[in-house]
Amino acid sequence: MAINLKSTSNVASGGVKVLVYGQAGAGKTTLIKTLPDPIILSAEGGLLSLQGCDIPYVEIGSLDALGEAYEWLAKSEEAQKFRSVALDSISEIAEVVLSEEKKGTKDGRAAYGSMNDRMAQVIRAFRDLPGRHVYFSAKAEKVQTEEGALLYMPSMPGSRLAQGLPYYFDEVLALRLAANEEGTIQRGLQCQSDLSWLAKDRSGRLDPWEPANLGLIITKIDMKIGAKIEEE
Repeated sequence: MAINLKSTSNVASGGVKVLVYGQAGAGKTTLIKTLPDPIILSAEGGLLSLQGCDIPYVEIGSLDALGEAYEWLAKSEEAQKFRSVALDSISEIAEVVLSEEKKGTKDGRAAYGSMNDRMAQVIRAFRDLPGRHVYFSAKAEKVQTEEGALLYMPSMPGSRLAQGLPYYFDEVLALRLAANEEGTIQRGLQCQSDLSWLAKDRSGRLDPWEPANLGLIITKIDMKIGAKIEEE
C-alpha cells in the first residue's frame, strides 16, 4: 500500500470553529456582532441585545428547521455572502431536539440517547462547514469533578453530551465578567483552563485572556503562516 505523506504546514484553514460558554447575561449573544458578516441561527429568541445591528437571523424551532438552514448555508449561492454562522445557542438547540425525542417515546433514557446521537451529527456538520467561521454559544453550569472540585463548563441536557461537547472543538472559551481595579465590570474570554473554569486553545495563538471580540480571535487563529513569519 502506497502512503501519501502530507505536511501540517500545508493544511488550509476552513474557517475558525469556536465554542464560547458563559453565565446568563455575560453577553454571549452580543459577541455575534463582532463576527465577520454573520448570520444567526437562533433557538433562544433573545436577540434584543442586537437590536439596531441589522444582522440576519433564522429562527430554529425544530431539528427540521436546523437541517434546512444547514442545507441552505452549504449549497445556496445566496448564503455565500455570510462569512460567519452563529448557533445561539447550542444548549437551546439540544433542548429542542430532546423535546422532539421525548414526544416519540415514553422511555426517558432512550430519548436522551437519541438526542445525544442527533446532536453529535448536528455539531459535526456545522463544525465541518467549509469556508465559514462558526460560533457555537452555550450556557454555563457548575459541576463537581471526580476529585470533588467545582468546575464551570458548557451546559447541555444530559451529562454525557455535556461532558463530550468540549472534545468536538479546538477552541473552547469561557466568557467571563470581572471587575477591574476601578471597580468597572469588564468582559473577557478565558482561553486556558484553571481550577474553576474549563477552556482550551489548540491553535496555540491565543493569550490566556483575550478581549471579548470574536473578530480578533479569528484573526489571531486564522493568521497566514507567511504573515506570521514576516512579523517575527
